[in-house]
Amino acid sequence: MRTDTHTGALPAREHLLARPAPVPVLDVVVPVYNEAADLERSVLRLHAHLSGTFPYGFRITVADNASTDRTPEIAAELAARLPRVRFRRLEAKGRGRALHTVWSQSDAPVLAYMDVDLSTDLNALLPLVAPLISGHSDLAIGSRLSHSSRVVRGPKREFVSRAYNLILRSSLSARFSDAQCGFKAIRSEVAERLLPMVEDTGWFFDTELLVLAERAGLRIHEVPVDWVDDPDSTVHLVSTAAEDLRGVWRVGRALAVGALPLDRLARPFGDDPRDRLLTGVPSGLARQLVGFLAVGAASTLLYLLLYTLFRSAAGPQAANAAALLLSAVANTAANRRLTFKVRGRERMVRHQAQGLVVFAIGLALTSGSLAALDAAAGSPPHTTELAVLVAANLAATVLRFLLLRTWVFPETVRTPRTRTADAGPGTSRRAPAPAPDRTADEDTRSTR
Repeated sequence: MRTDTHTGALPAREHLLARPAPVPVLDVVVPVYNEAADLERSVLRLHAHLSGTFPYGFRITVADNASTDRTPEIAAELAARLPRVRFRRLEAKGRGRALHTVWSQSDAPVLAYMDVDLSTDLNALLPLVAPLISGHSDLAIGSRLSHSSRVVRGPKREFVSRAYNLILRSSLSARFSDAQCGFKAIRSEVAERLLPMVEDTGWFFDTELLVLAERAGLRIHEVPVDWVDDPDSTVHLVSTAAEDLRGVWRVGRALAVGALPLDRLARPFGDDPRDRLLTGVPSGLARQLVGFLAVGAASTLLYLLLYTLFRSAAGPQAANAAALLLSAVANTAANRRLTFKVRGRERMVRHQAQGLVVFAIGLALTSGSLAALDAAAGSPPHTTELAVLVAANLAATVLRFLLLRTWVFPETVRTPRTRTADAGPGTSRRAPAPAPDRTADEDTRSTR
């Protein structure tokens, strides 16, 4: 996977203002391949809808990826006839390739795409891009699987769509509801960072984009849509499904080994204006506490299962040490990735070694508790042993979290913001993020 992208956190989202006509706020890409029969009718309908309802400047870009019929000629005629329609020709097939190319070179701050058949009701277009224009969200998708969506399609496509999304939820822990709806939008600064990480050039492009964005913690807005299936669709379900499954395996493996620098897509704390009222609170504390408690609950269950298993073949002290050691290694690995968001193999051995020191503290507490129980009760029942072990682990939990946060993973703790001299009582101030240099940005994109 390509990881050559910018370093540093994304800038804070800002509300976009209406721009002069030469620089549209929205660029809607319509990727096409051999769509001569529907292209003109669809583009005219989309152009009329945007002209009559969209309050910002817009552009429609027809991205032809290696059509062999009259699609390029029709697209060129539309671009010559309509001032807000542009035509791009690519000599290689692939919807993902077309979107990657056009989005990378567009000067619009909001980028969208839709399928040429316009199966999605266009009344959802403004609700789709509004959260991106306002600065609320990073990406937006149309969802046919929302409870309030109205969808007309055959049972085969319905089954395939729901089965695919079930696979994404179970294998990649995806939380978005519909990866395949051809109705999506993204802010340009997010696309600039995210697109170099997306490897697929075909139909899996959408899914890979969304999975990486979600794993990076970006905000994805979902819009229920009205959608009518196109009976003349040229999508081949079997070959597309096979490619998607290969993509799921590839992305899942890359995420599992930490091969993607998703931290480069993080938004700064304070992006929400309400965050400016918080002073003296370390960033990420609440999220880390939730993650630590979830990992702790899972590792405690693992520890108890291992202890019960080892106890049948060894004494309580040996069973406790073995179970605690194995669960401690799993606990450190899980907290490293899930709680403190440390990815990659750098310093992994060091983190595990420090985790073993934390394990030693837990071992001392639990072993001491078992020894005290044995001295007091002789041969206590198994349930009593388990109760004492649970109590000892709970007593060590607070100390364990503090050690992990301040000693094992201190690089994940950000310095809290301080008040400036001119801040009023009860408030905090921060320097505004510098506005992006559009000229430099356009020069950079033109060299790609």
